Formats: sequence, C-alpha cells, structure tokens
Amino acid sequence: MKELFFKGITKRWLLKCLSKIVLILVVVEVILTFLIQIISYNNIKNLVISKAESLSSSLSEVPQDEFDEKVTDYVVLFQDKNFLNVIAFDKNDKMILSNCDKYLSNDNMQDYNEAKSNSDYIAYTSGKDENNQDVFVLTKAIFDKDDNFLGAVRYIVSLKNIDRTISISIITSIVVCLIMILFIILSSMFFFKSISKPIKEVSNTSRKIALGDLSARLTTRYDDEIGELCDTVNFMGQKLSESEKMKNEFISSISHELRTPLTAIKGWAETIQMCENKDDEMYEKGINIIIHESERLSDMVEELLDFAKIQSSQMILKLDKIDILAELSEAVYMFRKRANEENKILLYSEPENLPPVLGDKNRLKQVFINIVDNALKYTPENGVVNVSAKAENNFIVITISDNGCGIPNEHLPKVKEKFYKANTEQKGSGIGLALANDIILLHEGTLEIKSEENIGTVVTITIPIAPLNN
Repeated sequence: MKELFFKGITKRWLLKCLSKIVLILVVVEVILTFLIQIISYNNIKNLVISKAESLSSSLSEVPQDEFDEKVTDYVVLFQDKNFLNVIAFDKNDKMILSNCDKYLSNDNMQDYNEAKSNSDYIAYTSGKDENNQDVFVLTKAIFDKDDNFLGAVRYIVSLKNIDRTISISIITSIVVCLIMILFIILSSMFFFKSISKPIKEVSNTSRKIALGDLSARLTTRYDDEIGELCDTVNFMGQKLSESEKMKNEFISSISHELRTPLTAIKGWAETIQMCENKDDEMYEKGINIIIHESERLSDMVEELLDFAKIQSSQMILKLDKIDILAELSEAVYMFRKRANEENKILLYSEPENLPPVLGDKNRLKQVFINIVDNALKYTPENGVVNVSAKAENNFIVITISDNGCGIPNEHLPKVKEKFYKANTEQKGSGIGLALANDIILLHEGTLEIKSEENIGTVVTITIPIAPLNN
C-alpha cells in the first residue's frame, strides 16, 4: 500500500487530484448540510403558516361572542396533535385551551405581541420549552372583518424530531461522501496498478535495451496509449537492432576495405625493397600501385571524415556561383578509362550551356563521382551507364541511369541510410549514398533513386538555379 500510494504518478495524483476531490466533497457537504437545515425549517414554517391561515379564514367570520367556543372546538379536534401543539387565547390575552402540557415561559411572549401589530397578523420565534428543548413558535392573531381583535392561536413545534431527521440526513450524506472517497481511492488503486505495472515493464525493457540487450521486447496487451508506448519501445528496439547490425557490417566492411590497399602497399613496398635495379619494370609498377592504393585509402578516409562532419553538423559548404557542368563533366571523364577497361559503355549527353548554381564545387563533384562510381560498380560487362543534365523549373536536373542489377524493392527505401548496403558482396563502406544525399540536402536539393531489380537504376539529382541577384 505504501509503495502504491507514495511513489510516482500515484503520489502526484494523490497530492493534486484526490486532495481537490476531497475538498470539493467537503464544500458540497457543508452546502448540503446548510440546505438541509434551511429546507427542513422552511417546510415546518410553511406548514404552520398554512394551518394558521386556514384557521384565520374560518374564524374571522365568526361573531365575537362565539369565537371562544369555535376556537375551543378547533383545539379539541386538531388532527396533528402529535406534531403541532396548539394554544388558544381570547381577546383578553388569556389562554382558553391547550392540547398539550408543554408551554413556553410566560415571559417569552414576544411573538404573540408582534402578531397583533404585524400587517399579516403573524409572528414567529424560536425558543426553549419548559423542558429546555428547542421549539419553533408561531402566533396567528385573529381579527374580524371590522378589525376587532378576537383572539390568537399559538402553534408550538418541537424541533427535537426535526433536528434528529436533519442529523440523520447529514450523517447519511457524510457517509455517502466517505463511501465515494473510499470508492475513488480503491478504484484508483486498481487503475494506477494497471498503469504502473506496464510502465514498469516498459522501464525495465528500455533499461535492458540501453544496456545492450537489443533483443528485449514488450508484449502489447492494451489497445490504448500504453499499448502504443509498448509498440514504440519495440519499434525503437528493432531500429536499434538494425542499426547495430548495420554498424557491425560497416565495421567489418570498412576494415576489409582499409586492409586491401594497406596489404597492397605493404606487399609492393617489400617487393621494391628487394629490387636492386630501380630502373626495373617491377620497381616502376610497384611505385604506381603504391601511389594508386594510397590515393584510394586516402579517399576512403576522407569519405569517413566527411560523413562524420555531416553527422555532427560540422560540414561547412564554400558556396559560390559555379558552372555545374564543369564539375559533372570532370567527374564523368574520370571514369572513361575505367569504363573502357571493364568493357562498359559510359554515355554523357552534355548540354551546351546551363544556368549557374550556388554550391560547393568540390562537394558536388564528390557527389557525382560517388553516383557514377556506384553505377559502374553495379553494371555488368557490356552494360550502359547514361549521364544527362538539363534545366527545368528553376532547377538543374542531373540524371545518372544504368541497366545493371537494380535494387530489390525491400532495400530501396533504405539505400540512403548510413551504413546500409543492399549488396554486401560489393566493395564499399555503405556511407557513400548517405553522404551524397546529405550534401545535396545541404544545397537545398533532392536526390531520388528509382530502381527495378534486374532492369536498372535511375538516380535523379535536382539543385536550385542560383538567383539572379547573387
């Protein structure tokens, strides 16, 4: 019980909501108590007044010499003796008859005197009878049609039973309020238990995931916000597991990619070291391979550094108004020799002129190199890679297509994610497309990929044309 009520959201609800509910119920109870008293006393008052008015209307027509007899009959035949005590007085203020043996003290006749002088001939008061019990007293003075005082009738109502009824009503309402509070507390206990238990499971599972157990999952039992939270945690675990898998594959891939040029460099360095004649063909070949592999190694390291800069938002573009055709053409010509060596066709439809763009020429060239390289990499022998550019709707649109192996539909939405490789058998770090996409986004452009398996891939790059005022 202590753990349930004094921790977390239960404690917060107890302090804020339940305290307000109790306060509201207390206020309602006080108002209800006041209303019960007012209504009960008003009902008694109205009842007595109606009795007095009825008597007055019947006796006001009676001759003065017959009043005493008529009022005596009224007292004797009065039907509510158990509830109302009636005392009749004559015109000389002397008591004629009473249907009870309880009287107010003779010095408490204020209501009697006021009734004779009031406009409606009625006056009432509260007091104590001779047994010291609370009573309500109402006096009705009776006048004939000539305004001659005939006498008066006093009604005395004991408030003992009324007060008992009021007390019972108040106690009943208090008990009802306490039952309501108890019901609220008990229902809240079960309600918060139904919330706190799955939240605790979510917390424990999240902690397991945070500590490295990416296989931890929650069982969704509820079709509400709790169930949605469980689904979100499971989705988070799935994504983290996928990211962990891609990270491990990336580490394995990049390790292999780095090891290959390093092995070549080391091997040829050892070979050159054993060459006695520096004019030897083997010596020159080794130097060329070392330079080539060093450049490839340097490119991979630069790619990793660039990707790290983008991920940490530290990459700064050197924006100038540039001729994008110059960078695209240079990137294409870099791969002419490779395409010929691999028996692949590299077509480039170069337009005569295109509007300038506002961009970083080195970064854009890096993107073009990456995309053309990928196209050649996944295009089979005798395959065709086609590069084209045009101006369209205030954008430069560059299209690089191939008729290679294509990308399966299940991989296509993820190919621009970091570390993701649709084909793990191909060389590469898995960050090239992610890096290219981020660079294009920094230029406020788009990089879209459409592909069909065994048919080919089309990469479309759009970059805004530079404004005329720049």
